[in-house]
Amino acid sequence: MRWSLLFLGGASLLLGLSLALSLLGVWPSLPPADSSAHAQAMTLGFLGTLISLERAIALRERWAMLSPAALGIGGILLLVLPPVAHVLHTLGMLLLVIVYAKLSNRGLTIALSIQILGSLAGMGAATLWWAGVPTPAVIPWLTAFLVLTIVGERVELAAFALPQHAEIVAWLLALALVLGAAIVLAAGRGDEVFGLILLGHAAWLARFDIARTTVSGTGLVRYAAANMLAATAWLGAAGLALVLGGRLSVSPVYDTVVHAVTIGFTLSMIMAHAPIILPAVIGKPLPYRSAFWVPTVLVNGGLLVRVLADIRGLDVMWQIGGTVLIVAQLIFVLVAAGSARARVNTTPGRQSAGTNTTESQ
Repeated sequence: MRWSLLFLGGASLLLGLSLALSLLGVWPSLPPADSSAHAQAMTLGFLGTLISLERAIALRERWAMLSPAALGIGGILLLVLPPVAHVLHTLGMLLLVIVYAKLSNRGLTIALSIQILGSLAGMGAATLWWAGVPTPAVIPWLTAFLVLTIVGERVELAAFALPQHAEIVAWLLALALVLGAAIVLAAGRGDEVFGLILLGHAAWLARFDIARTTVSGTGLVRYAAANMLAATAWLGAAGLALVLGGRLSVSPVYDTVVHAVTIGFTLSMIMAHAPIILPAVIGKPLPYRSAFWVPTVLVNGGLLVRVLADIRGLDVMWQIGGTVLIVAQLIFVLVAAGSARARVNTTPGRQSAGTNTTESQ
């Protein structure tokens, strides 16, 4: 079943990337260009499916698979049956909240409570899109979903090494992010404060995440740490851009904020964790290979070009940067698929060392 759910997430990814090329003006408008559908396909359809699938597998209850199924199918139906897609996305996020609630029965930690806040924000984003709220007003809720899901996992992985006050600060920042999203929606202002809270999350990761010490390692350790550090930097860039740019609905840095969060932060974190977490999702090893660095370099290079193009107002440069980002995501999928299929030729001693390295992340 997990492979069919991955297929649904992959189909949402391809739809989102096709719409992205159309919006960039470098691809025929088939399907028709729709920025809202692009955002929903990439976030709830693709990322939501991956996140909820990983959580469903952790819960080990078959009904939990309904969450990634609803999100993946909803992503595919965005262009042909939008009302049904909205219902499925809202249902999928609601089920994800329930999955987290069931997981909390095993013990509610600060890390898990942060992820629960993130899932509630994600359900809020799906509901707002269903209600016809413009995408700029949904972005803070979507940002809270992605950021808190990832920050919660980082807190969870580093819990034994974190001082207690660090976990409390992370939880307070998480609560502030959700409240900030609610205030922006209700009052139509406060985007700059929301940006400051994002900067707070970036500062927390820079100070407490173990990536700052493991980046001096080798192989998978260095690769994962480099991606996590890049993700932290892009989250800080998104926060700073929002502080300087003001309200997202009229902000000249809207494109920068959105893609710094969804690509720079979220995708970088996914690439960092792929060889570590995806084996549990796909049911087979995903050995680290040096080829994983190719999409990492392309993601950061392409996003930098796109941001500079946003600042300078250079359309062709913006198209180039956006196209590189799309190519990078496709290459990452191909590299991951090739690595999963390839035979691992390592000695038992080396395999054991690699396993210990993975766990240290």
